[in-house]
Amino acid sequence: MNFETIYSKALALKFLTPDEGLKLYTSAPTDELIFVASQIRQKLVPGNKVTWIIDRNVNITNICYSQCKFCNFYRKKNASDGYITSIEEYQKKIKTLFNQGGNQLLLQGGLHPKLGLGFYTGLFSRLKELFPELRLHALSPPEIVHIARKEKLSFRKVLEELVSAGLDSLPGAGAEILCDHIRKELSPLKANTGEWLDVMREAHKMNLVTSATMMFGHIESKKDRIAHLKVLRDLQSEKPDTSPGFIAFIPWTFQDQGTVLKSKLGIENAISSEEYIRTIALSRIFLPNIKNIQASWLTVGKSTGQLCLHAGANDFGSIMIEENVVSAAGASHKFDAESIQAAIREAGFIPQLRNQAYVEEWNDGRLKKSKSRKV
Repeated sequence: MNFETIYSKALALKFLTPDEGLKLYTSAPTDELIFVASQIRQKLVPGNKVTWIIDRNVNITNICYSQCKFCNFYRKKNASDGYITSIEEYQKKIKTLFNQGGNQLLLQGGLHPKLGLGFYTGLFSRLKELFPELRLHALSPPEIVHIARKEKLSFRKVLEELVSAGLDSLPGAGAEILCDHIRKELSPLKANTGEWLDVMREAHKMNLVTSATMMFGHIESKKDRIAHLKVLRDLQSEKPDTSPGFIAFIPWTFQDQGTVLKSKLGIENAISSEEYIRTIALSRIFLPNIKNIQASWLTVGKSTGQLCLHAGANDFGSIMIEENVVSAAGASHKFDAESIQAAIREAGFIPQLRNQAYVEEWNDGRLKKSKSRKV
């Protein structure tokens, strides 16, 4: 099958086979991939707007038993610099978030061996009591699996309890590469591929807003990346019609500074700007049932992120008032509300503030007034 035949199939929003996707990924000219991805973007998200969000990433704890080989952030349970974030610290951080125009907390942490469901429901309830307008984009499938194992409960029951306590949406973190031969090497104690997908399957049945990620550029092959996209696409196809399912897909590059992968195994992030742009384009082409594709400026920088907006991406993510995990391994790029909008405009697009459900929160260049903005 030649490229033109595959392009025609993709432009008709039909699912490519893994072999077709791999052929494009490994061999198609970059300019053609960019063009086709941009055309598909206009079919799915027409117009010239690029969305972004104001939120804050607060880590519940840095204590984690998973000990992933790509993570510099975690600490063992008896570490002198291990912590659990206090309510007083949350209050200070949330007030800063509100003062900067945001109302969403991306709340994640390690797999703490002593923290069970009651801790998380108590935390969520308390935060919602203190800040009723706060949106909790919290935990991840591996954290749900950890809680379910500890409490001997189903994934569904854990999610129901968390939603009752205040969970608004579920991030797609902890996916890395959804192939078990990769996961066994990177993080053997963390949720496997089937568990990650099963948590998201239940979340979709509950009509929870979710996202999906891919961390690449370490020990995986291009074929593994395509397999990752395939299982996400298949799961998205299963979701109830009323469910948003995966509202966005965010591929980001492995950050290697100080990690076990680099220091002990000699594995470095060798993803070039061109390969990242090709990955964004291929993601748009291979995932026609996931509406929003986000460019990870945090890991690839402003210029590459801007080029991705011409290669199928329609979202520039968050200003990241706080981010600790990826930054601990070398990601150093920064934006504030003004500079992220300027970067979008420089790329030739119109910045559009959104919430986690990709609902617009911007009218004629002005933030909508909201009680959640006032502290």
